[in-house]
This record gives sequence, C-alpha cells and structure tokens, in this order.
Amino acid sequence: MKPYERLAEATAPDGTVLLLYRHDGAYLIRVNGIELMSTRRSHSEEQLAALACAPLRSRPDASVLIAGLGFGFTLKAALRLLPSDARMVVAEIVREVIEWNRNPDYPLASAALLDKRVDLRNDDVANVLRDNVAAFDAIMLDVDNGADPLTTSGNARLYDDAGIRRAMAALRPGGTLAYWSAQNDPTFVKALERAGLIVDVQRSRAHATSGGFCSLFIATQRDRTRASTR
Repeated sequence: MKPYERLAEATAPDGTVLLLYRHDGAYLIRVNGIELMSTRRSHSEEQLAALACAPLRSRPDASVLIAGLGFGFTLKAALRLLPSDARMVVAEIVREVIEWNRNPDYPLASAALLDKRVDLRNDDVANVLRDNVAAFDAIMLDVDNGADPLTTSGNARLYDDAGIRRAMAALRPGGTLAYWSAQNDPTFVKALERAGLIVDVQRSRAHATSGGFCSLFIATQRDRTRASTR
C-alpha cells in the first residue's frame, strides 16, 4: 500500500489545523483526521460552477464570487465557462491554502490563478460580501462542509438568516446563490426559502462515476430584486 506523504500544515483563524497530504499522485486536505477535499473527488465542485455560471456564458462583464479556493476546481470550471471580459473574485481565508495552490511543485491551480480575470483575496468571504453590495451575478460558497462547519467555526454565520441576507445583498438583480454541502440539509433549504429564495437542490457525486453524493443548493430570488441588508 502506498503511504500518505504529509506535505504541509496550516492553521485556520479559529485554530483548526489543516494538513496537506499526497497519496498515489492525488492531493488531499484533512481536518481532525477527516478528508475535507481531494483532487480525486472534484466533480461536485465543478458542477457547482456549471450550475451557477452556465447562464452567464454570454453575459457581458459578468462578475462572480467564489468563496473558498480549495484545490481550485470550482475556479477552473468557471474559467472554462465564462467569457474573456468576466471578473472572478476568489476569497480564501487561509493564506497557506493560497500558497499551496501557487506552488509549482503541486499540480493544483497555479495556472488558473494567473488568469487576468481572477482577483484572488486572502480574506474572510463575509468581509467581501459586506463590501460588495450588488456586485455579483453569481456567488458560489464552498467554504466548509456546509452549514455545519468542519474547518472554521466562524463559517456558520454564512449560513444563518443574516448571512443569507448579506449574500443576497451582494447579488445583482437576477443573480444566483450556489452553496456546496457534504450532505442534504432541509433546515438550510428552509432558511433560504424563508429569505424569499427559490431553491433547487441538486445531488452530485464527489467523483464523476462513483462514491457518495454531495448536495448543491441553487437559490434565486423570487422577485429578482436585490434584498435589503436590514
């Protein structure tokens, strides 16, 4: 059996330790012994971008926010879909995750991060949402395992009522919120609906042809008007 090679570690703002491993040609991040992501299981992350960005393929000056860089699969999928005049803000709170992706020794997202459409920020996505009212046509949030955080406890506030309203306020009229979750979450779906959103729940395999399923929540505004932040 091929061994797991520990390459690096990082500490999230709340003290959670993230460990980067390489195993049989694949890269993975573990938190508390649990696999958070893997380069072998990226299909659902690509699907998140496909569902959020496909309607924007021909939209001039499309602007999207990707919350959570991960291994860059959502970003790379969005780059393939969106035109040359699009703008993609990527918010990643853990500085070392950015460094791992930029490291040319790791086949992750170094080339994608050099794309002129990408605006990479080492920041909490909550700050980016707060500072960019009515700025994005689509917002993709894949910052944790879902509404029940695994990596950073502060991520939970992105999924409560106030967090949903903050995300809605950062959308342009007719924009889309897309959330990745490791499991189905009827309580979170109800929170989205309570905010006045129409929610489409899509199931997607982590690997394209095998393994378990993740949930993708695609939410749009009923009246297609920007929500109040109050």
